[in-house]
Amino acid sequence: MILINESHPEEFILLGFANHPWLQLPLFVILLITYPMAMMGNIIIILVSKLDPRLHSPIPMYFFLTNLSFLDICYTTSFVPQMLFNLGTSKKTISYMGCVVQLFVFSTMGCTECLLLALMSFDRFVAICRPLHYTLIMNQRMCILLVTIMWMSGITYAIVEDTLTLQLPLCGINKLDQFFCEIPVLIKTACGEKEVNELILSVVCIFVVAIPVCLILASYAGIGHAILKIKSSEGRKKAFGTCSSHLLVVFLFYGPVISMYLQPPSSISRDKPKFMALFYGVVTPTLNPFIYTLRNKDVKGALGKLVRSILSYK
Repeated sequence: MILINESHPEEFILLGFANHPWLQLPLFVILLITYPMAMMGNIIIILVSKLDPRLHSPIPMYFFLTNLSFLDICYTTSFVPQMLFNLGTSKKTISYMGCVVQLFVFSTMGCTECLLLALMSFDRFVAICRPLHYTLIMNQRMCILLVTIMWMSGITYAIVEDTLTLQLPLCGINKLDQFFCEIPVLIKTACGEKEVNELILSVVCIFVVAIPVCLILASYAGIGHAILKIKSSEGRKKAFGTCSSHLLVVFLFYGPVISMYLQPPSSISRDKPKFMALFYGVVTPTLNPFIYTLRNKDVKGALGKLVRSILSYK
């Protein structure tokens, strides 16, 4: 799937916060708490969406939410267990093939989530601005087609970008100044001519990050205009409530991603990628289930119903 340079090292040393050793224990404890929370929260969202008849019926919003929860599970799992192992032991390494797999999964999930958040904003736009045509436009067949295109785009991006990155010569360097294998860090570590790779990464990120952001902004501009036309305050509150959770998730995810990927890797400071990666790779997947659960009446009702049915069964 991914071409491998014959001169690649057998393993990489992940430096992490080697220059701040006092951070390792607090970080280990934080990850030990947040990772199970992220896994449990996203699994609950998937179960509730699938088991509750009201949410399992062909409602695009919950179909997309299930995909988002699955993405967050894969996204976090692609590197957090490795981080926990490295933080808990003196060995801070990852095998080359482990790095390749981690790079592919992380890239696929990151690109796919960018597209999914744009797709979810379009769904909210149609629901609020074209309510009479909503079921016709966002029918089950169309939703499955859009999600399939989204996943295929993420996989294609990962294969192309990862292959180009892994072809860069490392000149015997096997130390990565990060917790896990990530494209900007590998480009920054490589020796020789890498301006082409930086340019390709920037161009691809314009399509993967900037264009979805523009679609999200355009969708919410239309949504805001439609909400202002609603005469009743109750109607405006309900319309805004259906979008606020997704809008908050968009800010949490895209903020760090834009600050990381829409600039040349060589210009990024040493510790910035680590903090940004922790935020969009750990904090956001942990908060997403709580944001959608606490701010969504249907999800809260379905969750309460599921808990009551489990307790009554026991």
